[in-house]
Amino acid sequence: MDNLNKKEVERIFSSAPFIADLGLELTSIEPGECRTRLVLANRHLQQDGFVHFGVQATVADHTAGAAGASVAGPGQIVLTSDFSLKLLRSAKGTHIECIATVLKAGSSLTVVESEVYCGTTGDMRLVSKATVTLAVVSPREKI
Repeated sequence: MDNLNKKEVERIFSSAPFIADLGLELTSIEPGECRTRLVLANRHLQQDGFVHFGVQATVADHTAGAAGASVAGPGQIVLTSDFSLKLLRSAKGTHIECIATVLKAGSSLTVVESEVYCGTTGDMRLVSKATVTLAVVSPREKI
């Protein structure tokens, strides 16, 4: 995992309308590791004021995809083929941060682990953890 496919990671964040609407920001990228941050707003919460499962799942999945893409070969993209998220505690705070780390990079499948933290600056707690399997594919030529 020495090569960093930074161009593909930047494309993943700049061209995903749902991610832009959500407000997810890329904070750092290294080969096989991606970090993101989301400043929480009312629209990210469920009915009891906690960060919605769907928000946590999206952050974990997209950050994992970026980590996987960071080590993909030239011209390859990654697509989620399997996803599992475990909620560990209620999520409440000013923001969430996610760290995704490639566990195994392969030529056809890559496995990534995402950890989602929530809280306030200086007081972040692990709130959920995901395992994401990514299919590594070459997109078909556009017609």
